[in-house]
Order: sequence, then C-alpha cells, then structure tokens
Amino acid sequence: MSKSFDWRMGRSCVFKNLIHLIFVTKYRRTVFTEKMLNRLHTIFNETCKQMDAELIEYGGEEDHIHLMVSCHPKRAISSLVGKLKGKSSYYLRKEFRPQLKKKLWGNKLWSPSYCVVSCGGGALETVRKYVAEQRKEPLERHVKQSKTLIKTYAKQKCVKV
Repeated sequence: MSKSFDWRMGRSCVFKNLIHLIFVTKYRRTVFTEKMLNRLHTIFNETCKQMDAELIEYGGEEDHIHLMVSCHPKRAISSLVGKLKGKSSYYLRKEFRPQLKKKLWGNKLWSPSYCVVSCGGGALETVRKYVAEQRKEPLERHVKQSKTLIKTYAKQKCVKV
C-alpha cells in the first residue's frame, strides 16, 4: 500500500482520482474476525491491481470495511465495486464457510448497497469558487502578461504583431 497521493498517469490523461468506499455485511451482521479482515486486505489489494487501481488505505470492523482507492478515470466505479465485492465474497465464503454459515445464510456476504465518496483535491468551497469564476472577465494583469508573452514570442520568431 502506497502512502503517497501523487498524480498518476494514464496513456492519455493525468489524474488523482481518490475514492472512499464503504461495504457493509448482509443484514449488518458482525462476522469478521481479525484473520478474515487480514485476508480481505490481501484480496482487495490483488483485485485493485487487476482493475488498474491502487489500494491506498484499508480498515475494517466486525460488520463493515473502508477502502480508499486511486482509480483510473476509464474504470467505472460500479464495476470496480462489483469486482471487489464479488471476489472477496467468493474467497471468504470458500475459506471461512463454517464461521460465516453461523451468522449468514445463502451465498451472500455483502449488502447489495455501498457508499462511495470522492476525496482529495482542494476544499469544496475553494473548488466551487474556482469553477464559478471561470467565466468572469480576466484581470488586467493577466491581459498584460498575455500581451507580453505574445510580443516576446513574436520577437523570437521574427513575426510582426
């Protein structure tokens, strides 16, 4: 698990797409032991690598888990969630069947719902203000700076402005 939140590069994009995922067990049953939580960590890490994502943080309790994942923008979050929940359910039910069977019935480990929250970047108010000010008139100093850059470029290229 990486502790840095550096920008990642794809073939045609640069991104920092951090998402916080929360999965709860079916019926919010308290089923996870420390050994199961450790196994889930391994499964989630492997699955993220397979899905071109990176598991940044992981934590869990008896009835739910939290993940922070850096995900490529081409990847639909719902498909990543489906793969994470599906693969982890399969392996945990296979490896810990006796313990899980006491608390859960059927072939379900996870609740069908999940929570996803985007995170990272600037504070919400800072981003909101930045976006809102995009259509406003440019500052006078920005206009002067642009004119200076154009003149400098013209001199270097011997172009008349």
